[in-house]
Amino acid sequence: MKQLLIILALLPITLFAGPDFSAIAKAIDAGDVEKIASFFDENVELTLLDDDGLFGKEQATQLVKRFFDKNAPKSFKLVHQGTNNKGLHYCIGDMVTTNGETFRVCYYLKEIDGKYVIQEFGIEEE
Repeated sequence: MKQLLIILALLPITLFAGPDFSAIAKAIDAGDVEKIASFFDENVELTLLDDDGLFGKEQATQLVKRFFDKNAPKSFKLVHQGTNNKGLHYCIGDMVTTNGETFRVCYYLKEIDGKYVIQEFGIEEE
């Protein structure tokens, strides 16, 4: 009976928990473009300095790879996360590169068929 009460107490937390941002944050920290791309939706609204627009998953992956080739991540730290008024979950963090530059990284996730996917991904100069 005690175990049932514990399960019932934790059930709302499990059911209403948002996405796990840590896997994406770890991928950014490691510069693992393939892992980041595994979270991309079929089309991604991408903002990478001069590259801005709606891109298919493959093209978005190549653009992020090109950016990381020029700006290899040294570290990534989550600064803020939440949910906007459209129901999208978002995360904002600071990425420091091996060049010593700092970039602001922001991504929005939406739940589709029980899986959270990145709908928007942006990297801007700090």
